[in-house]
Amino acid sequence: MLLTGVNPLRIYIFADGLVRFATTPYQPAKKDNLGDLFMHLTNYAINKKSKDYVKDNNNPTTGFSNANHKQFADESAHKRSLKSLYMLLTNIGYDVVKLQT
Repeated sequence: MLLTGVNPLRIYIFADGLVRFATTPYQPAKKDNLGDLFMHLTNYAINKKSKDYVKDNNNPTTGFSNANHKQFADESAHKRSLKSLYMLLTNIGYDVVKLQT
Protein backbone atom coordinates (compact mmCIF):
# COMPACT_ATOMS: atom_id res chain seq x y z
CA MET A 1 0.00 0.00 0.00
CA LEU A 2 1.18 3.48 -0.84
CA LEU A 3 -0.52 6.53 0.66
CA THR A 4 0.15 9.60 -1.51
CA GLY A 5 -2.35 12.05 -0.08
CA VAL A 6 -4.89 12.55 2.67
CA ASN A 7 -6.98 15.44 1.28
CA PRO A 8 -8.19 14.01 -0.98
CA LEU A 9 -7.39 10.55 0.28
CA ARG A 10 -5.26 8.71 -2.29
CA ILE A 11 -4.13 5.12 -1.66
CA TYR A 12 -2.55 2.68 -4.10
CA ILE A 13 -2.71 -1.04 -3.35
CA PHE A 14 -0.54 -3.68 -5.03
CA ALA A 15 -2.88 -6.15 -6.77
CA ASP A 16 -0.79 -9.19 -5.79
CA GLY A 17 -0.43 -8.00 -2.22
CA LEU A 18 -0.39 -9.99 0.97
CA VAL A 19 -2.73 -9.70 3.95
CA ARG A 20 -1.91 -10.70 7.50
CA PHE A 21 -4.25 -11.10 10.43
CA ALA A 22 -3.61 -11.16 14.15
CA THR A 23 -4.08 -14.60 15.71
CA THR A 24 -6.02 -13.30 18.71
CA PRO A 25 -9.28 -11.39 18.19
CA TYR A 26 -8.82 -7.67 18.77
CA GLN A 27 -10.02 -6.04 21.96
CA PRO A 28 -9.51 -2.37 22.78
CA ALA A 29 -6.18 -1.79 24.47
CA LYS A 30 -6.32 -2.06 28.24
CA LYS A 31 -3.71 -2.33 30.91
CA ASP A 32 -4.13 -6.12 31.15
CA ASN A 33 -3.88 -6.88 27.39
CA LEU A 34 -1.22 -4.45 26.14
CA GLY A 35 1.39 -7.19 26.25
CA ASP A 36 -0.62 -9.54 24.01
CA LEU A 37 1.36 -9.12 20.80
CA PHE A 38 -0.77 -11.76 19.06
CA MET A 39 -3.74 -9.37 19.45
CA HIS A 40 -2.23 -6.00 18.67
CA LEU A 41 0.24 -6.84 15.88
CA THR A 42 -0.15 -8.61 12.53
CA ASN A 43 3.58 -9.22 12.16
CA TYR A 44 4.14 -12.69 10.68
CA ALA A 45 7.37 -13.26 12.65
CA ILE A 46 5.36 -12.86 15.87
CA ASN A 47 2.06 -14.52 14.96
CA LYS A 48 3.59 -17.66 13.44
CA LYS A 49 4.67 -18.54 17.01
CA SER A 50 1.10 -18.42 18.31
CA LYS A 51 -0.62 -21.71 19.15
CA ASP A 52 -3.61 -20.32 17.21
CA TYR A 53 -1.69 -19.56 14.00
CA VAL A 54 -3.30 -21.10 10.90
CA LYS A 55 -1.10 -21.64 7.85
CA ASP A 56 -2.60 -21.47 4.36
CA ASN A 57 -2.66 -25.15 3.46
CA ASN A 58 -3.24 -24.34 -0.21
CA ASN A 59 0.42 -23.42 -0.44
CA PRO A 60 2.35 -24.93 2.48
CA THR A 61 5.73 -23.96 1.00
CA THR A 62 5.23 -20.22 1.13
CA GLY A 63 2.43 -20.05 3.67
CA PHE A 64 0.22 -17.90 1.45
CA SER A 65 -1.58 -18.35 -1.83
CA ASN A 66 0.08 -15.77 -4.09
CA ALA A 67 2.28 -18.37 -5.79
CA ASN A 68 1.14 -19.24 -9.31
CA HIS A 69 -1.62 -16.61 -8.96
CA LYS A 70 -3.77 -18.94 -6.91
CA GLN A 71 -6.75 -17.06 -5.56
CA PHE A 72 -8.25 -19.63 -3.23
CA ALA A 73 -6.79 -19.59 0.24
CA ASP A 74 -7.74 -21.11 3.52
CA GLU A 75 -10.27 -18.57 4.83
CA SER A 76 -8.99 -19.02 8.36
CA ALA A 77 -5.32 -18.56 7.40
CA HIS A 78 -3.57 -15.68 9.11
CA LYS A 79 -1.38 -14.92 6.08
CA ARG A 80 -2.80 -15.07 2.55
CA SER A 81 -3.07 -13.23 -0.74
CA LEU A 82 -5.02 -10.01 -1.13
CA LYS A 83 -6.85 -11.62 -4.05
CA SER A 84 -8.13 -14.38 -1.77
CA LEU A 85 -9.38 -11.75 0.69
CA TYR A 86 -11.19 -9.92 -2.12
CA MET A 87 -12.78 -13.21 -3.17
CA LEU A 88 -13.92 -13.93 0.38
CA LEU A 89 -15.39 -10.43 0.74
CA THR A 90 -17.22 -10.83 -2.59
CA ASN A 91 -18.60 -14.21 -1.52
CA ILE A 92 -20.07 -12.75 1.68
CA GLY A 93 -21.69 -9.85 -0.15
CA TYR A 94 -19.27 -6.92 -0.10
CA ASP A 95 -18.77 -4.75 -3.17
CA VAL A 96 -15.02 -5.15 -3.67
CA VAL A 97 -14.97 -2.92 -6.76
CA LYS A 98 -16.44 -0.09 -4.67
CA LEU A 99 -13.85 -0.78 -1.98
CA GLN A 100 -11.06 -0.55 -4.56
CA THR A 101 -12.16 2.80 -6.03
